[in-house]
Order: sequence, then structure tokens, then C-alpha cells
Amino acid sequence: MNDYESLSHSVWDCKYHVVWIPKCRKKVLYGQLRLHMGEILRELARQKESRVVEGHLMPDYVHMLISIPPKYAVASVVGFVKGKSAIHIARSFMGRRRNFVGQNFWARGYFVSTVGLDEALVREYIKNKSMKTVGSISSN
Repeated sequence: MNDYESLSHSVWDCKYHVVWIPKCRKKVLYGQLRLHMGEILRELARQKESRVVEGHLMPDYVHMLISIPPKYAVASVVGFVKGKSAIHIARSFMGRRRNFVGQNFWARGYFVSTVGLDEALVREYIKNKSMKTVGSISSN
């Protein structure tokens, strides 16, 4: 059984399987961007007291298992990570320095599913799904 985490008034184990794509499913997660993307996503998750448990960058989508405390809505954490990462990508890799809000990189939606007690199965699925292209964003 997994170790549970705790806040001041709750003990929790909330993990979510999250997938999202670049706009028009363009294969843009290559090269220099790919080298830095894992750390960017881990740091943004940490800012919302969340943790990327397992994850991989595919050429045309981001695939991750993320642990989010119950005090945050999944939508707010995923929206924060997608929005801030798009701004960082635009400023660092696309040459846009000012007044860019990041609306042109990620597609609007995302897939999310609760993991529950099948965490090992989901982690194995993410690892096997990404065997063709290596781009790990896992914290372990």
C-alpha cells in the first residue's frame, strides 16, 4: 500500500492520470524544448504543492501521473501548469518576451482520470506507452 500524505486536517492519496496535447497536435516537443520541459512541469506542479509521480513527453502529447492535494481542484492545477508552461516556452524558445499569455501552444482541453488503488498499473501503462520516445518527466 502507498504511503499517504497529510495536511493539517486531512490524510490523503489523490493521484490523477492527465494527458494533454499541443495545439493542432503538432509534433513540437523536440530538441531543446524536450530537454527542459520535464523540469519546467515538475517545478510548476511543486508551486501548487503537487508532485509529478510519473510522466513522459511524447512528440505530440504530455502524459503524466500527478499527485494533487485535495485542497486544490484538478482543473486549477492542470490549468496553472499548462498556462505557465506555455508562457515559459514562448519566452524561452519562441523569442516572445513581453505581453504573451501563452494561448498559442497547448490545446484547450485535457484528459484526466482518477487513479485510486491501481497506481502501479497506470505507472506501468505510462512507461510502456512511451517506450518509442524517451522523454521522462518523473520525479523519481
